[in-house]
Amino acid sequence: MKKYKPLDLTKVKTYPLKERTSKVRKEDFARPSLPGESFPDFLESLPNILAGKNFSELVESVLEAQRREKPVLVNVGAHVIKCGLSPLIIHLIEKDIFTAISMNGAASIHDFEIGLIGETSEDVDVSLKEGRFGMAEEVAAAMNMAVKRGAEQKQGMGESLGKKLLEMQAPYRELSILTAAIRKDIPLTVHVALGTDIIHQHPLAEGKSLGETSLGDFRLLCAVVSRLGDGGVVINFGSAVIFPEVFLKALSITRNRASSPGFYHG
Repeated sequence: MKKYKPLDLTKVKTYPLKERTSKVRKEDFARPSLPGESFPDFLESLPNILAGKNFSELVESVLEAQRREKPVLVNVGAHVIKCGLSPLIIHLIEKDIFTAISMNGAASIHDFEIGLIGETSEDVDVSLKEGRFGMAEEVAAAMNMAVKRGAEQKQGMGESLGKKLLEMQAPYRELSILTAAIRKDIPLTVHVALGTDIIHQHPLAEGKSLGETSLGDFRLLCAVVSRLGDGGVVINFGSAVIFPEVFLKALSITRNRASSPGFYHG
């Protein structure tokens, strides 16, 4: 400590406050939402700062994509479904706001379970100790059979799973994002990493079928990405690893195939 002396700040240079650039202004502040106001009024009352600003920009981007007939591609992660947001996504699919859906493997499993039994998300801490984690029979068997048939019929994984729920007349299929996308006939893709999903533990799991259907879905996703151009929208809800990596490759393919430089500017 003897080697250091407190720094003398008397020579520090300052400047007038009016010369400083500020990122937050009073005009950006939120205002209380008043009784009787509409939902658009509520949105207008949000702060024009950080997430509030980002949300407003997202809404405008989605509306602009709709006006220009550009895709609005939405990736759904597992926690979106586990947190109960499926009905909102389904509503936006039915209203032609979301025009393409992708999922990671976990999201497709939670969605399939919701459609089939109306519940999902087992207690991992308890079941893992007993060697029972992911070992429930019905969902894994049905999904693996759907994927196998999908591979035989040259269908993607998303299409295979959605059609399986409809074929089974799953009791809660109206709460399934998979079936909503099938009913609206929009692109539906599922992207898996082998060994990451509980259905891969099941004896009926086939690497060939899983890989073939998911690779087919990747190529379908590439087709959607190629339509984004200027004005399309991509929304990633809750996938920190799989979708960002898959989208990165789809974007690279799109740019690689572009007939002229700068085809994609998004």
